[in-house]
Amino acid sequence: MVSRGVPTISVEDLLKFPLEKTVAEITDGIRGFLAETGRRLLVIGVSGGLDSSVALTLLAKSVPRDRILALVMPDTRVNKPSDTVDAVELAGSLGVSYRVIPIDSIVDSYLVLPGISGRERVPLGNLRARIRMSILYLYANALNGVVIGTSDRSELLIGYFTKYGDGASDFLPQASLYKTQLRRLARYLGLPEKIVSKPSSPALWENHYAEEELGMKYEDIDRVLYALFDMRMGVEEAANATGLPVSVVERVLSLHRSTRHKRQGFRYVRLSWVEDPLPEI
Repeated sequence: MVSRGVPTISVEDLLKFPLEKTVAEITDGIRGFLAETGRRLLVIGVSGGLDSSVALTLLAKSVPRDRILALVMPDTRVNKPSDTVDAVELAGSLGVSYRVIPIDSIVDSYLVLPGISGRERVPLGNLRARIRMSILYLYANALNGVVIGTSDRSELLIGYFTKYGDGASDFLPQASLYKTQLRRLARYLGLPEKIVSKPSSPALWENHYAEEELGMKYEDIDRVLYALFDMRMGVEEAANATGLPVSVVERVLSLHRSTRHKRQGFRYVRLSWVEDPLPEI
């Protein structure tokens, strides 16, 4: 869209992507990755939320159902029972094997550590994410599998994930899709409306909602990201194109830059006398 020579960016612009082609390319990518690894099983954490529900559905479209294991890992003190029900119902409707593993007691086992009171909301929330990823890798290692991540492009670009928690995986099938695009894809895939329209919630603590924590709606975040990364606009140009305040654009950009370490691999001291400490051959 163009207004007086200035391109404008709306949510509708982001949603004009080829749905059938997207599904075909993602399912091909999943099949190719599994063949490349030579592993038997795809292991995925499912919460009943949008991201993991889409990812599980795409896995079910890609490989035989007996090659998928869905793990539902609520902390029953902070996760809504309805979300667990939604996760179990979806896995059942797809014919995918699943296990419900409450993590309450595992979380509590850490509270004996000195200096930990149990009232540290964010550290304990991140602990829950890391416990879940440890369980996923335990099953993957034991059953000759790989771990499938469920993060989308929005979360990855602004670093809205727990490092070594939900940010750890072997393969990210939907990392090229913004949150708003993922919601559109969910409807195309025929997911239940109660999942499609569910507010984004990491559920790392009680009543934990993404947009409340971020202080921005994903529709705005995605438009800013699209302007900055896809359209290669500067801050002021992105603000003009999206109709959002410069402060919002700067906030999104700051989130991206401050979480760069989450998107990088090993960080280490490069010694002058070692040509390449971690070469690829």
